[in-house]
Amino acid sequence: MTVQSPSPTTRSELRKDRRRSAVARMAEVHLSAMGGTLADTVGRDSRQRLVWLALLAMPLLFPVALPGMGSAVGVFCLVIAFGLCAGRSVPLPAWLGERTLNDRVRDLLTRMLARVIHLVARLGRPRWLGLSRHSARWFNGLMLSVAGVSMVVPVPVISFDNVLPALAMVLTAWGLRLRDGLMLLAGHLATLVAAVSVVLLWWGGSRLVADVLTRLGFPALQ
Repeated sequence: MTVQSPSPTTRSELRKDRRRSAVARMAEVHLSAMGGTLADTVGRDSRQRLVWLALLAMPLLFPVALPGMGSAVGVFCLVIAFGLCAGRSVPLPAWLGERTLNDRVRDLLTRMLARVIHLVARLGRPRWLGLSRHSARWFNGLMLSVAGVSMVVPVPVISFDNVLPALAMVLTAWGLRLRDGLMLLAGHLATLVAAVSVVLLWWGGSRLVADVLTRLGFPALQ
């Protein structure tokens, strides 16, 4: 009896289903750990922390994030970046690790779960593996740290300045976690754009503040 091999379309759908199931299991494991302190929730494993970085940075892509969340996510990103460069996990600072995820953050992450599963399972897959290999950890850690600094640095006057750094973190974290070189490269490009935009926003915001103060009678600040 002749056994027909699966058609190319069927094989493609099977691969997509496997990727979707793998990402779903990954997200469910991490979200089920929510509660208690942030240090307990994110764990110590770098792969686990990368997923949490992506999930925590995603609310910052929209104007619904909690005040101070950008700074916390930026510091968390810097801790992960340092761990990548050092080749080992780095403990979170006490002031950050002892913070708890409130109900609003948990609800945001839970609502994003379905979208993350659909998008990552559809777009992310292992490819261009050279960009995520162990020997590239210094470069990847450096780029991730630039994204973290871009998030932490305050920009005067301008609101919603965390969108580009958050996008860079999401792409870089998922690229490293899934070993998706294309997504990782997109994250690095977003990191460079974020860094340049923060510099330009800081310069423009500083000029605006200086002009306002000058109009209020502080000529020495020109």
